[in-house]
Amino acid sequence: MIRVVIMGCGGVGRQLIHHIMNTRTTLYVSRGIRIAVVGVCDSRSLILATGVPDGELSDGCLEKICHLKSSGSPLSEMNLIDGFVVYGDCDVITKLSDIAKSMGQSTGLTFVDCSASDETVDLLNRVLDIGCCVVLANKKPLTRNIDVYEKIASKWRHLRFESTVGAGLPVIVTLNRLIASGDPVNLITGALSGTLGYVMSELQGGKPFSEVVQAAKILGFTEPDPREDLSGMDVARKGLILVRLLGWRINLEDIEVESLFPSEMGPESMSVEDFLCKGLPTLDETMEERFKIAASNGNVIRYVCTIGNSRCKVGLLEVPASSPLGQLKGSDNLEGWTGRVGYKILFIELEKFIEIYSRCYKTQPLVIQGAGAGNDTTAAGVLADIVDLKDLFHPLD
Repeated sequence: MIRVVIMGCGGVGRQLIHHIMNTRTTLYVSRGIRIAVVGVCDSRSLILATGVPDGELSDGCLEKICHLKSSGSPLSEMNLIDGFVVYGDCDVITKLSDIAKSMGQSTGLTFVDCSASDETVDLLNRVLDIGCCVVLANKKPLTRNIDVYEKIASKWRHLRFESTVGAGLPVIVTLNRLIASGDPVNLITGALSGTLGYVMSELQGGKPFSEVVQAAKILGFTEPDPREDLSGMDVARKGLILVRLLGWRINLEDIEVESLFPSEMGPESMSVEDFLCKGLPTLDETMEERFKIAASNGNVIRYVCTIGNSRCKVGLLEVPASSPLGQLKGSDNLEGWTGRVGYKILFIELEKFIEIYSRCYKTQPLVIQGAGAGNDTTAAGVLADIVDLKDLFHPLD
């Protein structure tokens, strides 16, 4: 049995809970694995099963948690029923530390960070020191100062973080296998943002930059403030995780990052609404001209992370339209039907693409490509990481 505490009840955290409930039978039959959720917390409250370590949150309780958080309510509003206790604010960290101490060296416990907070590092280091495991969907603990990174990464055997870069794609495990084989990696090129991949693909079709970004926001592809995506910092964090795996002792500020908007349009100077309605349209002409020049050269533009020659760079890159990266569509449109009334719906899967050059992959790179964004694929990657820790836990009786 693998016992877990889920930190963060946003889209990824809720989807992970659904994955755990939906795969109980298949995981038990195929792997002999049972995942027990003993606690779920948001930024202010903790729902903890009674009778821990033997107790766990029922599927009914987990469904109520997902429903409550989907409505925008805090966990503190959870109606008291048998089977769990609610802890608030200052009690959360203390209680999480207590159960880590009681279970870390006995039954085992995994902390799954699905938050977007940079304030979870101290707790994660504490529970790793105790002997617990940690699975990360949250990139921020791995992209803090190098000293902070090296402390958390020192507990390598008890740490998994595949979803921080490729969501459900096997990027971290592939790179780790190359490193473990002694095959030196000399170049990594990747379109690491499904959101920016979609934006580049739409711009290539001739649509105005402002229109594409607003459409992406409506479709839910961007953060509530699209500048969080357009700044390139999310891609830079993913690049930093990769270069640190290669042994580079650098920090986030050492990465060259090209933002898709000028600093005077930043959050400190302009509201989200003003940025979308007034700021973005002023960038349309420049972006259109850049794409036209690329097309005249037989090229296309992609937002790319490039790692090589002791340099990590993130930004727009002109590549041949015939190259694998150039042929990346950014999104797959899949038509389907739903409901008895037969409504037609459109699924859009955001793609990611990574190619790795090494001694063994010198002329033909190792390529990883596929759906690499969204709560579903990210949560699936997190679940795979949890299952990958199975050998550190006691088998089922």
